[in-house]
Amino acid sequence: MILLFTTSHKKETALKIGKSLLKDRLIACCNLLPVESAYWWKGEIVGNKEILMILKTRKENFGQVESQIKKHSGYEIPEVLAVTLSQVNKSYLDWIHSETKT
Repeated sequence: MILLFTTSHKKETALKIGKSLLKDRLIACCNLLPVESAYWWKGEIVGNKEILMILKTRKENFGQVESQIKKHSGYEIPEVLAVTLSQVNKSYLDWIHSETKT
């Protein structure tokens, strides 16, 4: 199981990406959180409000999820970070596997 982190500039875009990934069974769950971000972009420090998406899926689904995020994010360079978990509640892990496909 992995957690994927990505951001979106609009809540509507994040919802669209999340629902599409859920419908395709590429993720089992999606959390959306409003955040304020600051980062370097094209030689300047930029700050804006974004939606942080936390996606839960199988490690094998990273490539397909990344592809969908790149296609629909609206960002020139979308953030797609995966964290592999060393410990997960077995029943939750079983649920992730039952709700996703590879």
